[in-house]
Amino acid sequence: MFGKVLVAEDMDDISRGIVSTLEELGIVDIQQVQYCDDALLKIKKAALDGAQFELLITDLSFNLDHRTQKIASGDALASVVRQHYPEIKIIMYSIEDRAQKIRHLINDLGIHGYVSKGRHGLKDLSKSVELVFKDTIFLSEQISHALNPQQDFEVQEFDLILLDKLSKGKSQEEISAELKNEGVKPSSLSTIEKRLNKLKIEFKANNAIHLVAKAKDLGLI
Repeated sequence: MFGKVLVAEDMDDISRGIVSTLEELGIVDIQQVQYCDDALLKIKKAALDGAQFELLITDLSFNLDHRTQKIASGDALASVVRQHYPEIKIIMYSIEDRAQKIRHLINDLGIHGYVSKGRHGLKDLSKSVELVFKDTIFLSEQISHALNPQQDFEVQEFDLILLDKLSKGKSQEEISAELKNEGVKPSSLSTIEKRLNKLKIEFKANNAIHLVAKAKDLGLI
């Protein structure tokens, strides 16, 4: 079992639940932080001291407050850790359930487990720690479909073009005109409207601005 674990979670009650779960697994050295910047500092110091963390458990989203952060999200933290400390296993513990986002974390960032917060969250977290220790990727049952692209919406090249133009402040009419000038098909206004509406539904976006923000969060644009 892991000997040294770092928990990055900004909610005290959730953090206590995680620590309790880890203690039940027999893990003794458990350290906690509420900010991603502090997590990276602890990881750096541990590496310099020759006593590196073996596992990082982090939330995906952290509430903003008075303190300015260089690393403001769990996925940004995971990206840095995977780049500089690839030996550390990473489990994400979050309420986020978008398959596209989870696939990005698993396939692109290389995290080792994704646990959904909820009624059975801590039980799943316990299972994930045991399986990740054995080099097995873990996903909570309710989001396990995320790694099966055949069962989920796929962002197409055409979608990326639309999102890029939308991010530049273009209206649907302007996008249609530009696509026609560029020889990109389909370029009709009705097709663009339908596809953007589909993207809004998939990403649970309220409007075009929200859709662009979500796409940027996913690294699509």
